[in-house]
Amino acid sequence: MTSLALDHPGARLAFDVVVGAFVVSELSIRLRSERNRAGSRQDRGSLLVVGATILGGVAGSALVTKRVPGAAVKDARWPFFVAGLVLMCAGIAIRQWAVATLGRYFTIDVRVQSGQTVVDTGPYRWVRHPAYTALILVFLGLGLTLGNWAALPVAFLVPTAGLIYRIRIEEHALLAGVGEPYRRYAEGRKRLVPGVW
Repeated sequence: MTSLALDHPGARLAFDVVVGAFVVSELSIRLRSERNRAGSRQDRGSLLVVGATILGGVAGSALVTKRVPGAAVKDARWPFFVAGLVLMCAGIAIRQWAVATLGRYFTIDVRVQSGQTVVDTGPYRWVRHPAYTALILVFLGLGLTLGNWAALPVAFLVPTAGLIYRIRIEEHALLAGVGEPYRRYAEGRKRLVPGVW
């Protein structure tokens, strides 16, 4: 059985539109980040790790979908596909919200600016890294749209591994640069999923 996202014309169009919206969204985030270059870079290669794991997750899940057709979702293909698109759209919206809430403190590489304060409004009320939670939603949605049980974990677990590495680097930098206010903030919120982690 084939993937709706790859083979059905209507599903393919919807999938392409949502993926295109994600790409445009990420380009706008990168442009915003270019304006926020204050502070020294403390990335420790985590941007490369995140990029590589995202590329690996996307390419790997597409490859698995084509190479392991026996793992295709057989029942409720359309509901899985639509749920995937909804998750991707929700992830795009939450990520934009998180970036806008951080404002001048947002960068795609890890930086802590002089005088940086803790942001605890918007989605930061519930988790410490909502922009990364949003990316995980996008890739979980991607896995669902592909409609393949073997591709699903590749689509979202591989990028999630890179994001977890990034979170550790980022939190170390924030604790060193912002100090006690960030420590207090972190004690009251989980990293990615409220009440879980």
